[in-house]
Amino acid sequence: MQQKRVTGSGADDPRVTELRTALSRLRRQLAAHPADFPDRGIAEDELAALDAMAAGGAPEIPRLRRSLLLVAGAIGSVSALARGLREVRMAVDLFGEPPRR
Repeated sequence: MQQKRVTGSGADDPRVTELRTALSRLRRQLAAHPADFPDRGIAEDELAALDAMAAGGAPEIPRLRRSLLLVAGAIGSVSALARGLREVRMAVDLFGEPPRR
C-alpha cells in the first residue's frame, strides 16, 4: 500500500502552517480544560502525533485523517473543545481527499 505524501517543504506550505496553528490552539484548549475524561491521553497523544507530522512538512493524508478521527472520538463529547476540533478538521481538509481504493 502506497501512502500519498504532500509535496514541498512544510515551511513553504500554507496548509501546514494552518494545520500547526489549529493544532497548537486545540492543544492549549485541551491543556486548560479542567475536566478529566477517559480518553484525554489519547487526544493529547494524537494531537502531538499530528503536530509532528505537520512539522515534518510532508504529512501522509490517510494518517492525518486517522489521527483526526481518533482525536474526534476522544474529545467529541466535550463541547468546550468543539470549535478547536472543527478548526483542526478544516485544516486537515485543506490537504484534500485521499485517493479511493
